[in-house]
Amino acid sequence: MDIKKEIRRLLKEKDAVLLAHNYQIDDIQEIADFTGDSLGLSIEASKVKQKTIVFCGVHFMAETAYILSPDKKVLLPEIDAGCPMADMVTAEGLRELKKKHPGVPVVCYVNTSAEVKAESDICCTSANAINVVNSLDSDKIIFVPDKNLGHYVSRFVDKEVILWEGFCPIHHKVRKEQVLKLKEQYPDAVFVAHPECPPDVIDIADHVCSTSGVYKYVKESNKKRFIIGTEQGVGYRLRKENPDKEFIFAYENFVCQNMKKTTLRKVYDALIKERYVITVDEEIRKKALKSIQRMLDIPRNY
Repeated sequence: MDIKKEIRRLLKEKDAVLLAHNYQIDDIQEIADFTGDSLGLSIEASKVKQKTIVFCGVHFMAETAYILSPDKKVLLPEIDAGCPMADMVTAEGLRELKKKHPGVPVVCYVNTSAEVKAESDICCTSANAINVVNSLDSDKIIFVPDKNLGHYVSRFVDKEVILWEGFCPIHHKVRKEQVLKLKEQYPDAVFVAHPECPPDVIDIADHVCSTSGVYKYVKESNKKRFIIGTEQGVGYRLRKENPDKEFIFAYENFVCQNMKKTTLRKVYDALIKERYVITVDEEIRKKALKSIQRMLDIPRNY
């Protein structure tokens, strides 16, 4: 059986669309109907015409798709694909923080549970976080859960940013010393970092952007060598679109294990068995939808 062809056949037969995050394995990105970052996937999920969404990503992403399209069946091929950073903040913990800062609006990274989104005023992604924070009529905001992205945003806004102590484990592992060694080894290389990286790493970056921003920046650049400060899954599209350019990742094995849990076989099984169905309690969904919709109304910022 040619599993890729069979998946494409099943998608058509079952009136389903395959959405995949940029960190998915190459084989899945190759056959997906749409690949993108969290914001791009959120936008796509809100526009889907098919009756079923097969989401190759992690749990909060499939939840977001359901929040935006509750009339669709949302399938997550790997039920254990979670997000350690999203797990670092809970609705209860956020409510406690809000009590300490009454009236202060909450900006939550899309990398959060539906319950946390429901407790927030507006969502953001790394692609539009600065614009989202600037859109709020307040001199102070609470930012959850990624302290690194929140710190990055604070550089560009004239507001006090109250940070939650969460982080992305794989981006947080990027070390300034390691990047400087690579820059010394490859003096002609441009260092492109994701804003989930630590502040001292951001300080030495030539460009900082979301994963979709990486594609745009590299494609438009006349440079030939890049040090990439985000997950290795972006390498598939980078190499495909820029065969004449070289990509070195900020450290060896820069991999999100949760993103890599989804395989072609699991996508095939998800379609055959129509599993695993992701839903959100309706009351929570409606509250979370408000924060996501407010985000979608904000222009993206590469």
